Amino acid sequence: MSLISQVIIDADNELRYPTIGELQNIQQYLVTGERRIRIISDIKAKEKEIVQKASKSIFQIHPEYIAPGGNAEGARKRSLCLRDYGWYLRLITYGILEGDKQSIEKIGVIGVREMYSSLGVPILGMIDSIQCLKNATQEILLQEDYDIIVPYFDFIVRGMS
Repeated sequence: MSLISQVIIDADNELRYPTIGELQNIQQYLVTGERRIRIISDIKAKEKEIVQKASKSIFQIHPEYIAPGGNAEGARKRSLCLRDYGWYLRLITYGILEGDKQSIEKIGVIGVREMYSSLGVPILGMIDSIQCLKNATQEILLQEDYDIIVPYFDFIVRGMS
C-alpha cells in the first residue's frame, strides 16, 4: 500500500485528519518522486548488469555454492539463484515506488526464511546475496540516490535475519 493510501486509511480509521508529521512524510515522498522514477528506470534498464555483478560477488564470497554439491552447482541451479536476484530487485522497486516497505514485507519477506530453510538454502548466504545486490545496485546509481534505495535492501536483510 502506498504511503499516501496508508495515511488516509490510518486517519480515517481514527476519525481524524492526517497529522502534520504524516503530511510532511507525504510532502517528502512527492518531492522525491522524480528521483524514485529515475532510480526504478535505472534498475530496470541495468538489471542484467546488477545481477551479474552480484552473482560474481556472492560466488567469490561463497565459492562452495558453485562447487560440486553446492546450492548453485550447475547451470540450472545457478539460473534459479539469478532468477531470485531479479525477483528481489523488482521487490525493491515496488518499495521505492510506494515509498513504503509494506509490499516488500507482504510479498517477499514473510515466510522467505522458512522457504529457503525448507529448500536447504543457507539463510546467511541469502543475506550475503542481498548485500551483494545492494552493492551492485549502488555501483550503477548516483551516490545521492543511496538514501532512497538502501533502506529497502536493509529491510530485506533484517527480515531474513
